[in-house]
Amino acid sequence: MRQFPIIILCGRPASGKSEVINFLKKTPLPKRLEKFGIGEFEEIDDFPMLWTWFEEDAILEKRMHKPRLHTDADGYFLYQYQWDLLIERINLEYDKKLRNENYHTRFTTIIEFSRGKEHGGYASAFRRLSDAILEKALIVYIDVTFEESLHKNRKRYNPTRPDSILEHGLPDEKLERLYKEVDWESISAGSPTHLSINGHTVPYVVFNNMPSKTDDPTLLGPALEELFARAQRLMR
Repeated sequence: MRQFPIIILCGRPASGKSEVINFLKKTPLPKRLEKFGIGEFEEIDDFPMLWTWFEEDAILEKRMHKPRLHTDADGYFLYQYQWDLLIERINLEYDKKLRNENYHTRFTTIIEFSRGKEHGGYASAFRRLSDAILEKALIVYIDVTFEESLHKNRKRYNPTRPDSILEHGLPDEKLERLYKEVDWESISAGSPTHLSINGHTVPYVVFNNMPSKTDDPTLLGPALEELFARAQRLMR
């Protein structure tokens, strides 16, 4: 199976994105490349970036007695354009990886984020991605209902590890405000296989995670194998 250079992994919070990446990490490299088209891989996830903003605001407010820079007292961004800034940070981190000569002969880059209509949706986020990413990307959208996202978000949250990739969570009211409404169906309505973004024709596949497969490796492995086999047929 050919190696995917870039996979953009999207879906509501707690839809299963982190579980997919965790499964791939635990799959031996030769098998991962053969079954899924993913070699050695590096991640770019905007969650650690935005969590740094929360930590900085807490330090400024509680320890330094200074104004918060990024978020209000309820933990919402102060400015809508901060969502765009996160995508620009992703672009920057990817550009840094390309400093390594022939980077994609060895590595797949997995880019992970969630977006809701409230803050611009995937339409806005995808438009902000760089040409360098879009020309090589496969989009994988993990599809779950808001109710499933809410259930899994509650289930995985560990208050002693709020910065953890696998154990972070959002309060119910914040999850509802930010992610109850998503625009995936509207932006993908024009084609079952490709999105047109900034002049690029970007292939996509949808992983239906209802009922959940990401909680059971015996279900997840075959589901991912079928998913990436479909994606191979769409590669440029």
